Amino acid sequence: MKRIFFLVGVIYIVSCFKAFAQSVPVGTPILDDYYRRGQLIGKIDSNLSFTIRPLNRENLDVADVFDPDSILKSSRGNSGTQTIFANGHGLFQILPLTWQQQFNAHHPYGWNDEAMIPAKGYQTMVSGGVYFKIGPLSIQLRPEYVYAANLPFEGFASVGRSASEIGSYNSYFNDIDAPERFGNNPYHKWFWGQSNIKLTFGPVEAGVSNESLWWGPGIQNALIISNSAPGFKHITVNTSHPINIYIGHFEAQIIASRLEGSGFPPLMDGTIGYQPKNSDWRYYTGFNINYHPKWIPGLTLGLTRTFDAYEKDVSGFKGYVPFFTAYSKVSTSGLDSGTGDPFPRDQLTSIYARWLFTKAAAEVYFEYGLNDNAYNLNDFIGAPQHSRAYIAGFRKLVPIAGNKNQGILFGSEITQLSQSIDRIVRSAGGWYTHSQVKHGQTNMGQMLGAGTGSGGNLQSVEMSWVSGLKKIGFQFDRYEHAVDFSEEYFPGINNNSRKWVDFGLSLKGEWDYKNFLFNVKLEQIKSLNYEWILKDYTADQYYIPHNTVLNFHGELGITYRF
Repeated sequence: MKRIFFLVGVIYIVSCFKAFAQSVPVGTPILDDYYRRGQLIGKIDSNLSFTIRPLNRENLDVADVFDPDSILKSSRGNSGTQTIFANGHGLFQILPLTWQQQFNAHHPYGWNDEAMIPAKGYQTMVSGGVYFKIGPLSIQLRPEYVYAANLPFEGFASVGRSASEIGSYNSYFNDIDAPERFGNNPYHKWFWGQSNIKLTFGPVEAGVSNESLWWGPGIQNALIISNSAPGFKHITVNTSHPINIYIGHFEAQIIASRLEGSGFPPLMDGTIGYQPKNSDWRYYTGFNINYHPKWIPGLTLGLTRTFDAYEKDVSGFKGYVPFFTAYSKVSTSGLDSGTGDPFPRDQLTSIYARWLFTKAAAEVYFEYGLNDNAYNLNDFIGAPQHSRAYIAGFRKLVPIAGNKNQGILFGSEITQLSQSIDRIVRSAGGWYTHSQVKHGQTNMGQMLGAGTGSGGNLQSVEMSWVSGLKKIGFQFDRYEHAVDFSEEYFPGINNNSRKWVDFGLSLKGEWDYKNFLFNVKLEQIKSLNYEWILKDYTADQYYIPHNTVLNFHGELGITYRF
C-alpha cells in the first residue's frame, strides 16, 4: 500500500510541471525555415539565437510546432492534433509522416539531408512517430528508414588513374571517413532518427537523444555540427529557452555522444595506399554557449568547442569532461610533446555572431573556427589565419504592399573551408581530417559539420517569394570540392585547372495545403574539372577540356500532419 501511495505522489508531483519539450527536428521541411523567417518580422522572440537547434515549443511560443498557423487546430477543435490529459499536464501526439525523395542523375550531390547518403540514382527517407509528455518527462519516438539505389558512377578511380594518383587520394582520405560510395549494392538502413527522452525543469533540459543537432548561425552550412550526417546518440544538458541573467540572456548546450564509422574505404575500386581505420567507436563531447547583451537588441555572441577521440583512448575525468583544457599547446606540452592532448584527440573550436534587425526584417551572421590550436599567444597573433575556416551570410525580407507576412526574401552565404595562404609556410591539414583520429569529424561516413566536406568552399545566393508557409524561389551555388586535396596532390597543374568546381542553379518551392506540406527542389549542375581528371590537360587552359559533366539533382518531399 505504501508503494501505491508513493507512486501516486510521484505522478502528482510530476504532473505539476507544464514544460513541453516537443521539438522541430533540424531540417524539417518548410517549418525549419518558416520559424527563422518569422523571427525577421518579429513573430519569434528576438533573444532566441537559432544557433542551438533543434528548437522546441518553449522557444517558439506555439501550442503545436507542426501547426504554427493553427489551421489544423481550427478545423479539428481546441486540441487540434494533440490529445491533452492530466489537467493539461500531459500530452500525446502522432507526429507528422514525412516522405523525402532525392535523385542524382550523374553522380552524388547534396548535403543537409541527415540519414540520406551521397549516392547516384533514386533515394528515399521515411519518418514518423509519436510524442508523449507527462510533467517534466517527455518521450519522442521518431525513427527513420532510408533506401538508396546507390548506382555505380564515374568516380575518382574509374577513369584510368595511375597508381600514384590513387595512392594520393587514399593518403588524404585515410584521415577522414568520407567514402566516395557506400558499397557496391543498394543501401537501406533503419535509424533511431529524431528520437529522445528528456526531463525539462523550467529553463533547463536534460536527456538522451539521437536527434540531429545544428550549432552556429549558418543556414547552408555549419562549421561544427549540422544535419549533414545522421543523428547520433548523445546525452544532452541544455537550456530550453533563453535565460534572463539581468545583463542579458544566454543559451547553452553540453553533449557527450557516440560516433560510428561507415565501414567503407575511401574508394571502392582503388585500394592502393589504403589504410583500414580503427573499428572502435568514438567519444565526442562539446559545448555551445552564447550571450545576448541586454544593451544591444538582436545581437548574439557565441562560442563552441568539441573533442573527438577513440573510446579506448579516453580515460579519467579530464578525458570525458575536457572543457577546461587550455587552448594553447604550450600550456599542456608536457602531456604529449606539445600537441596539447594526453592522448590522440581531435579538437575544433569556433566563435560566432548573429545580429537580428527586426525593424529592417534582416539579419547578418558569421562563424569563425580553428581546427589546430596555436602553440602560444605569440603564435596566434603572428598567424591568426592558420587553420581557420569561416561562414558568413545575410538575409533581408522586403515586404510586398506593406504586408510583412508576404515579401521577397534575399539571402547569401559563404563557406570557406580550404586552408589560407598560410599553408605555404605551415600546413594546418584539411578541416575535419585528423592523422590520429582517422575518422575525423564524421558520423557513419558523413560530415558532422559543413556538408561541403574537407576543403570544400561554397558561395550561395537566394531570392524567393514568401507568404506564410509558402515559398518559391531560385538559388545559385558555386561549390569547390576538396581544395586542400587538389592543392597538395596536383601541385604541377596550374591553379585553376586543378579545381573541381560545380555551378548549380535551382528552383525551389514549399507549399502547404490543409494537412499536407510539399517541398521540391530542381537543380541543374555543371561540373568543371569533374574528379580532377587530367585528360587533354594543357597549362594555358582555365579548365581542362573534355572534363565537364552535367548533373541533375532533384528533391521531392511530402509531409502529412495528423
